[in-house]
Amino acid sequence: MKTVLCYGDSLTWGYDTAGPGRHALEDRWPSVLQARLGEGVQVIAEGLNGRTTAFDEWLSGADRNGARVLPTMLMTHAPLDLIVILLGSNDMKPWIHGNPAAAARGIERLVDIVRSHDYPFGWPAPQILIVSPPPIARTENVEFAAMFAGGTEGSAQLAPLYAAVADQAGCGFFDAGSAVSVTPLDGVHLDAENTRRLGEALAPVVRVMLEL
Repeated sequence: MKTVLCYGDSLTWGYDTAGPGRHALEDRWPSVLQARLGEGVQVIAEGLNGRTTAFDEWLSGADRNGARVLPTMLMTHAPLDLIVILLGSNDMKPWIHGNPAAAARGIERLVDIVRSHDYPFGWPAPQILIVSPPPIARTENVEFAAMFAGGTEGSAQLAPLYAAVADQAGCGFFDAGSAVSVTPLDGVHLDAENTRRLGEALAPVVRVMLEL
């Protein structure tokens, strides 16, 4: 049995702007990935709305700093064969930092944590698949337009920056923007069709990395 941890934000949690609410379990991309990979693989969805790569966000009762929470998730779900990291959209909020280069450094920090973690029973570190989020789009939604002010330009730079991190660190890489687009309802999240499409697009990449 292979185990895959999907570590992300609201795109992984399955935020549905149209509700607003949460996409049906079967529509969320980790669920679609599980269905595509079959019974020989366990896919664990670990998504949190607002999670950043490695930066504090004090506007929620949950700890949204991805770097601080990751060691606990690694220990909770060990042993892992692969971790899929899909983070960075929330880094584009101006009160976080709004800087794509900083988000890439955050991804680097997450890779370091995965590689250096003290896993129980001498288990090896899992492989890492870095997924750049789909670019933020302009929207008529006043709340989200203000929340992600400047994010349209910054998020468009994440894919090449993440690809460089993955290449240097020897990780897998996938550009989610090559397969899906965000909904114009808020310019950030995925509708049901696109979150399903993301799971379908990731499946062959994960198969190769797991040698299935």
